[in-house]
Amino acid sequence: MDLYSRKIVGWALDERLHTPLVTAALEMAVERRQPPPGLLHHSDRGSQYTSDVYKQALLRLDALQSMSGKGECWDNAVQESFFATLKTELELYEPKWGRNQTRSEVFEWIEVFYNRQRRHSALSYRSPVAFEEQALNLN
Repeated sequence: MDLYSRKIVGWALDERLHTPLVTAALEMAVERRQPPPGLLHHSDRGSQYTSDVYKQALLRLDALQSMSGKGECWDNAVQESFFATLKTELELYEPKWGRNQTRSEVFEWIEVFYNRQRRHSALSYRSPVAFEEQALNLN
């Protein structure tokens, strides 16, 4: 998630939360955004984010890794809120689709609804895409 606009710029799905999953989401975000050196990347303290493989991926980007202190859950509140909303709105607490259908539903929710239509109070009730477009027009 780009915290400026709340836009989801990189995401991936898998059966387990391991390093290849978060690395794939990072790669998607980098491909889409092509950030300059100095990117600030925040995550929680999960082992997938502290792995050597992930740290090397960030090093290749010349990105600065930021993590919450132990027990400091508020630092990641925006992202955790996103995951709660995704799970609630798609009712993902109980399996109801196969993997391919779940991937399709998540794609549709993130790429069509969340990024382009869902309004955010933090963005003056604009969608992430509309917020970014307005910011570009102001420059």
